[in-house]
Amino acid sequence: MFKKFTTVDILMLTAAFASLIFSEVLWFSGEKEAGIFIGIWVPSILGFAILLKLINKD
Repeated sequence: MFKKFTTVDILMLTAAFASLIFSEVLWFSGEKEAGIFIGIWVPSILGFAILLKLINKD
């Protein structure tokens, strides 16, 4: 399964995962608004990754 991942795919998944972890760290350290702001980046990053896959499919 992971053999089909390109470098860009791995980079996008890493960015989304790092954003998720960073938002949780902010949330639990008391910076709730900043944690929510960073947390909403995750679906945006994954959506952009899907868009790139669809564009490069042709």
